Amino acid sequence: MTHCATRLRLNLHDESAVDDGAVKAVDGVINTVSKAGQYQILIGTEVPKLYERFESLVGGKGRNEVAKDNGGGAVARVFSAVSGIFAPLLPAMAGSGILRGLLILAVQLGLVGEGSGTYVIWDTLSMSVFYFLPVLLAFSAGKRFGASPYLSALIGACLLYPDFIQLMGDIGNGAVSEFLGIPVILMGYNSTVVPAILAIWVYSFLYKFLDDRIPETLKLVLLPAISLFVMVPLTIMVIGPAGVYVGEGIAFVVNWLIERSAILAGVLVGGGWSVLVSMGIHWAVNPIMINNIAQNGFDYICPFTFACNFAVIGVALGVFLKAKNRQYKSFAMSGVVTIALSAIIEPTLFGMLVNNKKLFAAQIIAGAAGGAFLGLTKVVATSFVFGSVTTFPAFVSADAANFGFAMIGLAISLVVGAVLGFIFTGREDKLA
Repeated sequence: MTHCATRLRLNLHDESAVDDGAVKAVDGVINTVSKAGQYQILIGTEVPKLYERFESLVGGKGRNEVAKDNGGGAVARVFSAVSGIFAPLLPAMAGSGILRGLLILAVQLGLVGEGSGTYVIWDTLSMSVFYFLPVLLAFSAGKRFGASPYLSALIGACLLYPDFIQLMGDIGNGAVSEFLGIPVILMGYNSTVVPAILAIWVYSFLYKFLDDRIPETLKLVLLPAISLFVMVPLTIMVIGPAGVYVGEGIAFVVNWLIERSAILAGVLVGGGWSVLVSMGIHWAVNPIMINNIAQNGFDYICPFTFACNFAVIGVALGVFLKAKNRQYKSFAMSGVVTIALSAIIEPTLFGMLVNNKKLFAAQIIAGAAGGAFLGLTKVVATSFVFGSVTTFPAFVSADAANFGFAMIGLAISLVVGAVLGFIFTGREDKLA
């Protein structure tokens, strides 16, 4: 079991044993979803507290079970693994992203000078999470795949060791060295996503093999020694370079498609992001955005997710203005405030839109409209953040027009959503 910002995610041996109606009837449960090989219980921002209580009830066995990925096919298992690895890290990335945006804004306003002590310290606290991403991902992947998270983190840390980085000299990626006479193609692994995850996935098999066969009296010394001696060279020589090229290849294809037809990309992502969220598989796209930010300093996809969120705000606002039922109006306004401040759309999505096809369609149209404008004007985000009012600093960039175009695009999503939400809401409508 794992959890993200709003859901308790369970990989169950036998999902047919679940009384779904009884789960939905529990006070505080907004909805349930069975997607991507998981039984997901939508709670809201209180889910970490539920996770702690739930973990104690199952005797702390949940994390080991999740590594087995019992449910679903190959694609479902990949989505499940990605969400399980990234979900614990997203708060740190989002917080760092906001701080990064504020630093860029402070520099542009002349409040902080580049190269000053204030700038360097502020830049350090906002970018360290991305620089040391292989360590954080390795730790999270170790927990996910059933390997020692601490040895996994150490494998990731070896990729960032200063003396190892210096082997590349001025050549950078593609420099050649050797290990025990074997040629090694060197890569820079700071801010990379794929190499650490691939390495720890491979390591999980070695770890379990060693854990089963090394006597307990020798395990303290031999298991970590063999793990490091095998995995670090293997990662540096084979897995790491392959991971770098895979990650760069995926990002290249996505960015190439956006460059070829940014408007179409805006329509599809801005309008369809809520569909991915409703299925719980939107986490699979986050690594692409994170990789773009880490490698290029900007990303085209993240603004489209803003368009979706502000479309949901708009539809909820339209419902609030049209409906008479006090409970319905209150729920709609709570959605407006929650999304605007925290970017959490699931309560509104499942509590209101999924149960009303017209409102769901209104949100998709509004998100597509705003996304199309963002694509047309090539708006970028300079930090990986979740789409809300509090994360607007992510649109501050060297191009002063970027922020203005972003605000116009989000206004389009909000206004179209509000108008369509008002039109498609009956005055006597109420919560399902």
